[in-house]
Formats: sequence, structure tokens, C-alpha cells
Amino acid sequence: MELRRALGLQRRGNWLMVLITNLVAVILAVLFLLPFLSMVGTAFKPLDQVFRLPPRLIAFPLRIQNFVEAWSKFLPFNRFLVNTLLIAVLSTIGNLLSSSLVSFSFARLSWPGRDFFFIVILASLMLPYQVTLIPVFILFKTIGWVNTYLPIIIPTFFGNAFFIFFMRQFITSIPFELDSAARIDGASTFTIFLRILMPLCTAPLATVAIFSFIWNWDELVRPLIYLNQEKLYTITLGMTMFKNQSIVYWNYLMALAILAMIPPLVIFALAQKWFTQGITITGLKG
Repeated sequence: MELRRALGLQRRGNWLMVLITNLVAVILAVLFLLPFLSMVGTAFKPLDQVFRLPPRLIAFPLRIQNFVEAWSKFLPFNRFLVNTLLIAVLSTIGNLLSSSLVSFSFARLSWPGRDFFFIVILASLMLPYQVTLIPVFILFKTIGWVNTYLPIIIPTFFGNAFFIFFMRQFITSIPFELDSAARIDGASTFTIFLRILMPLCTAPLATVAIFSFIWNWDELVRPLIYLNQEKLYTITLGMTMFKNQSIVYWNYLMALAILAMIPPLVIFALAQKWFTQGITITGLKG
């Protein structure tokens, strides 16, 4: 009887703990969603309802035309969209090529100083971006790359420390016997890289592609520094210029923010399975 009572109390305690945990999780989720819900509500409001007191999350009737007017009435956001896609896609291609090749070299090839240079790459992760900002700008200005996309795109073809480390961790988990078997069949080093290892790296490559696309899509600092002409602006830079106008149309600005979120969300939704696999597998192996 006492054992049954003890088991019953334990089950009640476990049930109560699960209930409290779920309740806390729901409360935190609602708190984190409040800014997003406020942004969505503001995007559908007329301007005179944005700062109304008491505040209302949603004002009726909904102004769906805010999205059309914000996109086409003030600045050429169609042009900004093309510019942003160009930068994001080319930068993603550069990161995929450089990170896969360099990580393959660190994971599979033996050459003098390999471990030392890998440590140097890891150490560069601790270097704040602001430290190299001015010297890199002076370099690109000297060679005449300012007011072009080259300072934003070209560095991605020379490797990203985080992506190199990420890919190397996964490649080292692949058995070396595959390389040996391929070499017995006469495969070259590049053939092993291209036809043996890369097909096995679908998940981490997808993860790198998602990270790279989102980072370059949301990038503000480098476009702000290197781009001076409006026809070269990206979406984030265009939104910044929109906000710096004499009158800030907050409903239009929130509508632009929602529209700017759509491409990264679509990319993530389409590649979510590979993204999750890449994060999980790379975190557990290596």
C-alpha cells in the first residue's frame, strides 16, 4: 500500500512538473512572439492608428494596400530586391565552394602546417569584425572596388572560418576507408572530393547555404559602407534610407520588414530537413 502511494505521489509530481514546464514554455513563447505580432499588426494599420492610446494590436479595416504602397511608392524596392538576390546567391555559391574545398583539405589531406593553420582559422573566429573593418575598407578603396558589389561578394570565395570548421567536423566523421577504396580504383584526389565526399555532405552543405543566404540577405554594414549609389542598394539598406526620411511611415516600414522576411523563410522551410540534419550530425560527430 505504501509503495502504491509513493508511486502515485511520484506520478502526480511528474505530471505537475510537466504541466509547469509547458506553462512556462507557453508564456515565454507568447512573450517572444509579442514584438513580431506587434510588427504584423502595425503593418496593417493606417498611420494615425500606429501610436493610438490605448494601443490596439490590430486595427480594422485592415490596410492590405500598405504593402503595395510601401514597396512601390517611395523607393525602387524591385531594384533593391534584384540587388539583394544577386549578392545573396553569389555569396552563397562562394561560401559553398570555398568552405567545402578548404574543409576537405583540412580533414583529408596531409600537408606541412595543416594543424597550425587550422588553429589560426579558429582563432580568427574570436577577432571582432570591427577590428578589420577600416583596414579592409582602405584595401578595397585602394584597388577601386568601393561602390561595387565586389567587396561584398569576392571575400566569400576565400573562405569563412565558421563554415570551414563546420564542414571539416562533418567530413572527418566520414570513414577514411572510402578514400582508400576509391584510390585503389584509380580515383584522383579531386574525384574523391567531388564524387565520393560531396554527395555525402548534402546536409552540412544545405546548412551552410541557408546560413550564408540569410546572413547576406540581412547584411547591412557592408552595403552601408561600400555602396553609395541608390541603384546599388540592397533591401536592408533601402529600408534604412526609408527610415531616415523626414517622416517615418511606421506602418509602411513594418510592411517592408514582413516582405523582406519572406525569401529567407521560404528558403528555410524548403531546406529545413537538411538544415536540422546538418546541425545535429555535425554537432555530434567530429
